[in-house]
Amino acid sequence: MQKCTIKDIFKGIEFSSSQIAIAENKFTEIFVEKGTVLLTPGELVPYQYFVFDGCLRTYFITENGKEYTLQFAINDWWISDYTAFFTGEKSMFYIDCVKDATIFKISKESMEQLYKDVPQIESFFRIKMERFFGSYQKRILSDLALSAEEKYLRFLKSYPNIEKHIKNYHLASYLGITTESLSRVRNELAKK
Repeated sequence: MQKCTIKDIFKGIEFSSSQIAIAENKFTEIFVEKGTVLLTPGELVPYQYFVFDGCLRTYFITENGKEYTLQFAINDWWISDYTAFFTGEKSMFYIDCVKDATIFKISKESMEQLYKDVPQIESFFRIKMERFFGSYQKRILSDLALSAEEKYLRFLKSYPNIEKHIKNYHLASYLGITTESLSRVRNELAKK
């Protein structure tokens, strides 16, 4: 397997060798096995994670036990409970590993220091957050306005090659539909 470098994490940024050394010192590489829970509600959120390989999922469970998946994070994606990460509040979400993953974690303090030491990283994250915010708005609109089939097709476009690695109920909870509706959508699309 290819080794991940700072240039893999921050694609498109030109670094000096000293900046690479500074940035490498701020990240911790970890291997996470499928089924591992990285975060549970009520915990402080000290890290955000870059997924080099594998798949993580953010979700929450209502008081009556209904599960809602908010995000899947695949290769080159970032994941955390961002509200808690940025505000210092306790987590509302779970993050678990749905496919063995190699990830890199970084604390808020380390990230703030990187912004000072390597200014182009702050610009990188500003652009990432702008795109992330735009994606969340589109997701909210799709949840309100799209049919189950349209949501499913949009998911396949956003997360190519992930469907075989996740459970049907995870996908259904992400789409806001039942597993039966998901099966019906797949069957209808197979007939087309």
